[in-house]
Amino acid sequence: MHDTPKSDAGAAERRSGVRRAFVASLTGTALEWYDFAVYSAAAALVFGDLFFPSEDPLTGTLLAFSTYAVGYVSRPIGGFVFGRLGDVIGRKKVLIATLVLIGVATFLIGLLPAYGTIGVAAPIALVVLRFAQGVGVGGEWGGAVLLSSEFGDPRRRGFYASAAQVGPPAGNLLANGVLAALGALLTEAQFESWGWRVAFMLSGVLVGFGLWIRARLEETPVFKAMEAEQTRPQAPIREVFTTQPRALTAAILCRVGPDVLYAMFTVFVLTYATQELGMSRGSALAAVLIGSSVQVFLMPLAGALSDRVNRRLLYGISAVAAAVWPFVFFPMAAGGSWLPLAAGVLVALVIHCCLYGPQAAFIAEQFSPRLRYTGSSLAYTLAGIIGGAIAPLLFTTLLSAYGSSVPLALYIALASAVSLVGVLLGRGPDAAVDEDVRLAAPKTRAAADAPLSR
Repeated sequence: MHDTPKSDAGAAERRSGVRRAFVASLTGTALEWYDFAVYSAAAALVFGDLFFPSEDPLTGTLLAFSTYAVGYVSRPIGGFVFGRLGDVIGRKKVLIATLVLIGVATFLIGLLPAYGTIGVAAPIALVVLRFAQGVGVGGEWGGAVLLSSEFGDPRRRGFYASAAQVGPPAGNLLANGVLAALGALLTEAQFESWGWRVAFMLSGVLVGFGLWIRARLEETPVFKAMEAEQTRPQAPIREVFTTQPRALTAAILCRVGPDVLYAMFTVFVLTYATQELGMSRGSALAAVLIGSSVQVFLMPLAGALSDRVNRRLLYGISAVAAAVWPFVFFPMAAGGSWLPLAAGVLVALVIHCCLYGPQAAFIAEQFSPRLRYTGSSLAYTLAGIIGGAIAPLLFTTLLSAYGSSVPLALYIALASAVSLVGVLLGRGPDAAVDEDVRLAAPKTRAAADAPLSR
């Protein structure tokens, strides 16, 4: 009779831990993606003139997007360094370090003098800080996915892992909301002179909040079990490449299409709408803002849906939809009216939800628990180089070279086909669920009290 209250208390404590982990994964990732999204928007709107002055606005934008790409190219370093540490020393410690790194880098960007003040040192410093941002994000994602999914029921991995997936649209929503508010309150000259800096410097407050949440968490049950069983890897990077090459390949390829789709409809669409369609900055930001608002709610729903249906089938169908939609969007938006543009962005980001929501679970379950942080981080960061890193650059180059949206649509279709190949190569959730159930299942009192001999 004495065991029941203790059992109930233990169950309540586990539920509370799951909720805290979900919130910590969501808020921490959202705060880091706020930093990343502020940079993305600023690169499209003001960095070309401030840090890369040129008589041709498109050339300045192209150079600004080059620094955007640096944030992706540097991600594998974060994946290699922090991914390995996450499997060796634990998820929580690494996630605190990544949050601090990207927050400090973003805050310093807000203080950075422009080209007109310090000359060539300005773009160089911008590239260095952008590089640091990318390293932090490269180590963040894999841990955020595991933080929520390893606390939750592995049979609902799609839903719990989607907490990290809500981060990009939530961060994008917050970033574009701040920029839109500043744009509405300030004149064009004020915004370009100092207004954009406010959005970057807000990062210091936001990161402090994220650290407070993460510092209160315990380590995940799955990692605790690996510590107790002494099964932590000694060389996780080497093991991933030598023992799980198919899993890594599948996880990398599945990300390419969603990355390119997202880069088009949250980053390059700002340039396309303002420079090609003649729309105002505020109108373009509003379209992205609406789509991101919907994504915040749809992302976990898409993750939960993938727990109830075949996750790979849902991903495959969504990849086909992502390939088709740009051929509808560009003719629809060509008239320069705001409503068709906003509707087109919204549909694209709904499709992105059906890809990105289940993606975290799909990638995580490709790898065994002891290599999961490393494998997930490597897949996420390496895919970013061939997906999101070069997408804005290619969009800008293709539009400049051909003066048509057709090559842009073909590029998105090709990237979506690459993701479809990754889905076909990947494995389903059954084996990964069995591994996590074994590790994270509550022990009996006798087992919990007995010393571990392994």
